[in-house]
Amino acid sequence: MTMLDDRTTADTTWPTAYPQGYAVVDVETTGLARDDRIVSAAVYRLDARGEVEDHWYTLVNPRRDPGPIWIHGLTSEMLSDAPLFEDIADEFAERLADRVLVAHNAIFDWQMIAREYARASSAAPVRQRLCTIALSKELNLPLPNHKLESLAAHYGVVQQRAHHALDDARVLAEAFRPSLHAAARDGVRLPLLECRPLTEWSDSPARPRVGYQASYGGGGSWRASRKLTPSPYPNPGRFEDGKPLKQGMRVAFSGDTSVDRELLEDRAVEAGLHVATSVSRLTSLLVTNDPDSATSKTVKAKAFGTPVVDEAAFTQLLRDVAPAGEK
Repeated sequence: MTMLDDRTTADTTWPTAYPQGYAVVDVETTGLARDDRIVSAAVYRLDARGEVEDHWYTLVNPRRDPGPIWIHGLTSEMLSDAPLFEDIADEFAERLADRVLVAHNAIFDWQMIAREYARASSAAPVRQRLCTIALSKELNLPLPNHKLESLAAHYGVVQQRAHHALDDARVLAEAFRPSLHAAARDGVRLPLLECRPLTEWSDSPARPRVGYQASYGGGGSWRASRKLTPSPYPNPGRFEDGKPLKQGMRVAFSGDTSVDRELLEDRAVEAGLHVATSVSRLTSLLVTNDPDSATSKTVKAKAFGTPVVDEAAFTQLLRDVAPAGEK
């Protein structure tokens, strides 16, 4: 294997299978649900080796309450004169075109972007994404957790304004470059995932119906069946209250969720969990907001003694999933 370093790399030694360009993205939003909106967005365009080409930032008027001001610091007054998403969609698309979208917890940023383009009757020109959380796991980086600040500290990158889209994108771009070079040096296959654009959108809130699940197309549509990548890690057993989730745990979902089910499932898969379509004696955890419902999954969970948590608790647990084999 040809050894690469972070200083210089000849064209003939750089992995030919690696992408030719990246768009490091961060978006700040009004919340996490399917009807939440983007309030600011930033893109750092990088070349094939992770070198910065340029950067771009914009505020976005969400046409609604800005949500957690204490996180992103953007008030209604600050956003009132900002452009609407449809006004910046073309320029945003130009920054993303023909590049791999890179983000920290990339499924979230991608879904928020895809929804905004669907609302604007368009589609983002993105076909693949790369999550830096997944890449740090592939590289076995000795991080205490999977927060951006921990990845930044590992590479000596200084954060100036956490949860400001432009600074978060800068920090991630600076941390992604050495990660990319480490992956190339060690022959690591990049954890690239497909980005599927939304083809339709409804702004009406989804209405819970028996046998139905809120989906990308709005209320009243069946959830499309899809294949999720199985976890490569062995099942470590059941989740224990007070302890972290572990890679390889089998997680099942039941009932309506405030965040798109697909988003929760993809986040679980990217964290190294196995998403199960049913509950069995091997299921580590059931996630449901209605544990007293009589769905087949909740009934089986009670019969098997499977641990149950709600969506909010599961979202918190996803932040720090323990590596496979950790005691």
